[in-house]
Amino acid sequence: MAENESWTERVDESISNAVDPVADWFGKIVFYELPFFGTTFPWIVGWLVVAGLVFTAYFGFAQVRHIKLAFRLVRGRYDQKGAPGEVNHFQALTSAVSGTVGLGNIAGVAIAVTVGGPGATFWMIVCGLLGMATKFVECTLGVKYREVHADGTVSGGPMHYLRKGMAERGFGTLGKVLAAGSAFSLLFFAFFGGNLFQVNQSLEQLQAVTGKEDSVFSTSGGALAFGAVVAVLVALVLIGGMRSIGAVTSRLVPAMAIVYVGACLAVIAMNLGEVPAAVGAIIGGAFSPEGVAGGILGALIQGFRRAAFSNEAGIGSAPIAHSAVKTKRPATEGLVALLEPFVDTVIICTMTALTIVIAKTPSWEAAREAAADGSAPQSGVALTSDAFETAISWFPYVLAVAVFLFAISTLITWGYYGLKTWTYFFGRSRASETTFNVLFCLVVVTGAVMSLGSLVEMADSFLFLAAVFNIIGLYFLAPVVRRELRRVLEYTRRRDAGETEEQIEATEAGGAAPLAK
Repeated sequence: MAENESWTERVDESISNAVDPVADWFGKIVFYELPFFGTTFPWIVGWLVVAGLVFTAYFGFAQVRHIKLAFRLVRGRYDQKGAPGEVNHFQALTSAVSGTVGLGNIAGVAIAVTVGGPGATFWMIVCGLLGMATKFVECTLGVKYREVHADGTVSGGPMHYLRKGMAERGFGTLGKVLAAGSAFSLLFFAFFGGNLFQVNQSLEQLQAVTGKEDSVFSTSGGALAFGAVVAVLVALVLIGGMRSIGAVTSRLVPAMAIVYVGACLAVIAMNLGEVPAAVGAIIGGAFSPEGVAGGILGALIQGFRRAAFSNEAGIGSAPIAHSAVKTKRPATEGLVALLEPFVDTVIICTMTALTIVIAKTPSWEAAREAAADGSAPQSGVALTSDAFETAISWFPYVLAVAVFLFAISTLITWGYYGLKTWTYFFGRSRASETTFNVLFCLVVVTGAVMSLGSLVEMADSFLFLAAVFNIIGLYFLAPVVRRELRRVLEYTRRRDAGETEEQIEATEAGGAAPLAK
């Protein structure tokens, strides 16, 4: 056993020594911080936030004006018979949400409200609301330019709409470059961020609640067994394709949301007297010149950073899942997709932040003092766990279940994202798809025994590099989305007025509308 552990440590060290210089160099470029009124601001976060502002203005606050319509679409009110696709609106939404809701909602938020103070929560919500507009744009395009194959399966995502859409607008060469860059970036993250990191972190929490160093899962054999079980679970779902993924996530996402949000509400309910002060701290801290790290700008930067990293609006990953929806009108799914940052950031991230601020644990207060002195928090998960323990002594076990559910859902969805980017490069043959699935599941097992920290760090850089390629294309293709939105608004208006699907399609095609039955 000792030999096996030393072997994995040697592999970890060897890979780190080889990858560290590249990862450091690449990370410094992608996450380069620009001077900003006496502090610094990561340019990539600004890139994402500016996109949200631009699309919010361009589409006239679509995320506010059309949110009721989005909920009606999710409930199936405007479902279209015989529409191409693999899953319904709700399944497409939960599949995409399962890829964004993860450990960042637990650990990342804790770090944000520690370094940026409670006021970071306010700016996190603002950024989440802006991200809704970006998500609407990219997911509308995902459906607009998807490829529906002869067997009924669908391939979509930025590699398709950047290539096809940009060619339509006369920028074919640029579109091919953007598509390839986006696809490769997402593929790299699928293996090491959406896969290896999730397994590694969920195993760490499992070890924490089962004896830490004395846990059976802290041995190489226990870790391998955990990795093997997770790999089998993921493989069973991935083999079934998007229909299987949609069926699983439509149950898994609501379950994990109920478990986690329920625990948040328990803490809040047991500290009702602290709620007004916590809300005041969040709002006041957002505009106070005396924040924990950097005043108002520190709170703003931490809030924007956490929201941008969490909901992935503008990254180009979510359109891959949303493209599989059953619809004839692309903007219907774009409107459904805008709910994704709302669930991920405005609801779940905010619940985490509010719970931590209300609990006000000694560990969080100590971490805030350390942050004020320039020390970064060591463990966001521990801070969140401590907050929950104030109301639920056995919460670490609940957290272990939540982390495991988050990890499994993320693995499933990123396995699908990775497969679609893989087949974009290597084709849709059975051999190609099997090769990817085998490699993906091998990385799952690897993540249980090795951290490969440098590759995980580089994966984060690739994920946000994908946003550069994607958002450039979104700016060019925004007029296409505007036309699709007008088409859907007219369609839903006519459906609400009592017209049938057949009547609307006939008039859209330029023919005579059949008589209503």
